[in-house]
Amino acid sequence: MSPDATAMDRIPILKLGDTLLVTIQVDMHDRLALALEEDLTQRIVASGAKGVLIDISALDVVDSFIGRTLANIASVSRMLDAETVVVGMRPAVAITLVELGLSLPGVRTALNAERGMALIARRATDAGGADGAADGVDVHDGD
Repeated sequence: MSPDATAMDRIPILKLGDTLLVTIQVDMHDRLALALEEDLTQRIVASGAKGVLIDISALDVVDSFIGRTLANIASVSRMLDAETVVVGMRPAVAITLVELGLSLPGVRTALNAERGMALIARRATDAGGADGAADGVDVHDGD
């Protein structure tokens, strides 16, 4: 596994229960953002994920393209019956997005991954009913 080839071309997507977890640890450039959008869409369909948690706590800067890409990911995820929650947004990033006029429609936010997972779990139990509500409980292991 070559770090240069893998880390720069794709962002890893982990599956945790019914949720896909993405932790962005590198500065996002446009090509990487588009690859993430495509990869997430494919993984949602392949896995039947009900939630997507994107941790951007390592990002110092988010430009308008990255902001729009996050909104696109949320829209596509919603069309595929998955909730998107962005966590770890730094205050400077939030201020920049507001100054750029990007409200990120459809993107839910939480301060950290634990709160983000709780939002996704709540959505799963609210919408789950008889359709997999028992599986949604597995997201929290009570640590």
